[in-house]
Amino acid sequence: MNSEGLDSDKILRYSRQLILKEIGPEGQEKLLNAKVLVAGAGGLGSPVLFYLAAAGVGTIGIADFDTVTLSNLNRQILHFTGDLGRRKVDSAAEKIKLLNPEVKVVKHPVRLSTDNVEDVVQDYDVVIDALDNFPARYLLSDCCFFMKKPLVEGAAVGFDGILMTILPGNSPCYRCLYPEPPKDGVVPACGDTGILGAVTGTIGSLQALEAIKVILGIGKTLTGRILTFDALELNIREVQWKRRENCPLCGKNPTIRELEQYELKCKLKTVE
Repeated sequence: MNSEGLDSDKILRYSRQLILKEIGPEGQEKLLNAKVLVAGAGGLGSPVLFYLAAAGVGTIGIADFDTVTLSNLNRQILHFTGDLGRRKVDSAAEKIKLLNPEVKVVKHPVRLSTDNVEDVVQDYDVVIDALDNFPARYLLSDCCFFMKKPLVEGAAVGFDGILMTILPGNSPCYRCLYPEPPKDGVVPACGDTGILGAVTGTIGSLQALEAIKVILGIGKTLTGRILTFDALELNIREVQWKRRENCPLCGKNPTIRELEQYELKCKLKTVE
């Protein structure tokens, strides 16, 4: 194994993945030089960030405007009880540095909008969507399409999860699956649906895996395929996913040619 270019500490830290023929020293150098943006430092973003840092991704951006609350802690494993009230980007960056001090962490403590999303995304090689709301998801996915940035999409609610990888120009886009956001009042409030932490942990770990595969150019990513996860039945299904000719973003006659900012109201819970 030729480890030229890696110092002794890196060889030891990454030794268990260096011996994988699909990675080796050349692949590790790719990881060390890679820049990945993780949008969301919550239930999905926490395992994503941990595993990217552990694998040696050299630059990790964290985009999140929120602060840590007590109800976050059943699933957002980057944040501890002592972090209550702190900005999530600060709490997450601290844990990443404790795990791997050599990782460069870039904090973006902003709510993504049409005014800033391009500036946030532009410097990264791969983007991971670990967001928890539809307006931000559409904004980020549209931005990645226009800027030709690989995007790893993941979502989880209750005991269910979903995962897909989008390579602009070579795969269906997010709007091929969901052309438009749901109407106001259709989506339940986040606190009403519930979520088990291990479910977000599973989907988040797979998102990190997909991003690493994209960086290294190895294996078969979830491009043109959707993975669904049912935790209660422990059932994983793969669904073929094709580009829609009438997709408003990537179809033959696109109607969306610039970024749009959606406002979406959650369905109010009725108390009887």
